[in-house]
Amino acid sequence: MHAETVLLLVLAAVAVIVAARWLAGRTGLPAAALLTVAGLVYALLPGPNLELDPEIVLTVLLPPLLYSAALDSSLIAIRANMRTVVSLSVLLVVVTALAIGVGFALWVPGATLAAGIALGAAVAPPDPVAALAVGRRVGLPPRLVTLIQGEGLLNDATALTLLSVAVAAAVGDGFSTWSALGQFAVSAAGGVAAGLAIAYGIRPLRRLRRDPLSSNAVSLATPFLAYLLAESVHVSGVLAVVVSGLVIGHNSPYWQSGATRLQTDAVWRLVDFLLEGVVFLLIGQQLPAVIRGLGQYAPSTVVVASLITVGAVLLVRPAWLWLTEHAPQALHVRLSGSPGADEDDDPSTPPRQLSGREITVLSWAGTRGVISLAAVFTIPVTTDTGAPFPDRDLLLFCAFLAVLVTLVGQGATFAPLVRRLGLRADAADAARLRNQARMAAVEAGLVRLDELQAEQHDHVDDAAIEAIRAALRTRHDRYARRLEVLTDAEGEVPMSPQYEAALRIRRSVIDAEREALLRWRDLGRLPDEGLRTLERELDHQEHLLPSRPL
Repeated sequence: MHAETVLLLVLAAVAVIVAARWLAGRTGLPAAALLTVAGLVYALLPGPNLELDPEIVLTVLLPPLLYSAALDSSLIAIRANMRTVVSLSVLLVVVTALAIGVGFALWVPGATLAAGIALGAAVAPPDPVAALAVGRRVGLPPRLVTLIQGEGLLNDATALTLLSVAVAAAVGDGFSTWSALGQFAVSAAGGVAAGLAIAYGIRPLRRLRRDPLSSNAVSLATPFLAYLLAESVHVSGVLAVVVSGLVIGHNSPYWQSGATRLQTDAVWRLVDFLLEGVVFLLIGQQLPAVIRGLGQYAPSTVVVASLITVGAVLLVRPAWLWLTEHAPQALHVRLSGSPGADEDDDPSTPPRQLSGREITVLSWAGTRGVISLAAVFTIPVTTDTGAPFPDRDLLLFCAFLAVLVTLVGQGATFAPLVRRLGLRADAADAARLRNQARMAAVEAGLVRLDELQAEQHDHVDDAAIEAIRAALRTRHDRYARRLEVLTDAEGEVPMSPQYEAALRIRRSVIDAEREALLRWRDLGRLPDEGLRTLERELDHQEHLLPSRPL
């Protein structure tokens, strides 16, 4: 393609991504499903099309998306639910891959077990982007968000390792259970070690926290450093990226400055928005590539293979969740700790058993994404003997169909399902906790003022201390009054007319201040540099105002 053509495609992609986000906000449909359908429609039109390059996806697109998700995750919450996360991200991936592999070997004419397992490994790991976007919008309980997030962070490493083992067996190296287990253990342990090495290796760069631009440049480079380091020693680059992101996200509040934190959040939100949009557009555009070689198969073969793949993807997950919840602990890995404790209340306590409604929501959250397509496209065209890889075109089509069915079908119906089940987070309880934390922070500030008061100082310091103490006490009283309102509230956060009026009036005042600054600039009384400085002050004030009940 010419440079102008590439630029036009990029601009068109950005326009579609923005339009899909706007439409998703208006209709409630997930942007991921809308973008996939848009890519599918574009693939059917005449003109240049983009075929998915698995190396670019796995090396360029996947690391920043995983790293951003890891930064936004809770290491403490994932650790509290580790047995559940491991069950979903490791054991369920293996079970799904084996189910598809056995199904292919038994019912698809000419298919081999290794080729079926390769397909199963590709489609086994859910991509939680669509489910999490919808889940957060409808107020999914924190524990379910943690489980979906934790599973999505770790399952790709399992799937890609299993895929490499299955492909090696299919192309002629043979299959050894112990070799596969050893390869997985080395890959996982090495990935964790590489991630920790990067997370702690960039610690000396904390001195850059006073320079937000440099700090963000390091943040953008970190996932690629972790991935390349791990891949260079032939261990899991995916796991290295996830581990480095979890550790850095957990520790960064200790050393990041406020300016760096605000800019980092804005940078990664933009990266997520654009990369996720491109990824879902790419999924839809792969239709010509996956149907190109289907003519060599009988329609009955294509139908049977499709039913096995989609059926396993949709049915194995709820069956696994139900079995691991209800089977004896001696026979199955349980998804819960001791019953009765609730991780939503305290992440340090063992999580309670999942309810039927939670199992249903988790089952329907298993949407597949671009990782499945990138993985299946890495399957070689030929074996070691030079013969065509068995049923590669059929595997590509089945993977595409599984992604399309789950991403569009499950993605579009996930929000209505959650609402129908009435499974929502207790917003009032979360607001109570935040207000209690605010009060604790203010009390810590008052204690620090008392310590400063006891030190040697002059009357100027006295006046400053008293002014700050008065402001802190005003905030403390406001939080205490808000907590009284929240004490008996359940479900939705109660909003007082006074609170809403104060927010509305404060925003109106900020707008008036901005208009005055612009008049000064337009009259030549204030230079543009001064305008930008003062606008930044107003922007920070506006940013502190809640967009939703707190």
